Amino acid sequence: MVKRIVVGAHYGSGDWLAQRITAVVMAVYTLLILGIALYKGGIDYAVWQQLFSGTAFRVATLLFALALLWHAWIGMRDVWMDYIKPAGMRLTLEVLTVVVLLGYAAWLVQILWGQSK
Repeated sequence: MVKRIVVGAHYGSGDWLAQRITAVVMAVYTLLILGIALYKGGIDYAVWQQLFSGTAFRVATLLFALALLWHAWIGMRDVWMDYIKPAGMRLTLEVLTVVVLLGYAAWLVQILWGQSK
């Protein structure tokens, strides 16, 4: 019997699957937008306002953005792990990436559900 010692992070297939799922979510949202644009003959400000007046489209947009942010996190983390060898610098870049992505998520929630003036 061979004992295999595995070290390091074990992201692999879980993150591969997460990237594919988030890509599908983003593709479905993109097709939804394209379908609306084709059906309405384009998207102008009035159509945009109408779309975002309902909760369903806001939730769909939030899901799209969260999928995008998760997709971006996995991609950037992999880039940092592959190309930045000093652990301290890599950790710093990963933390900065998380802070920026969380800031984007908070900003999106503010845009979608904040008070309009």
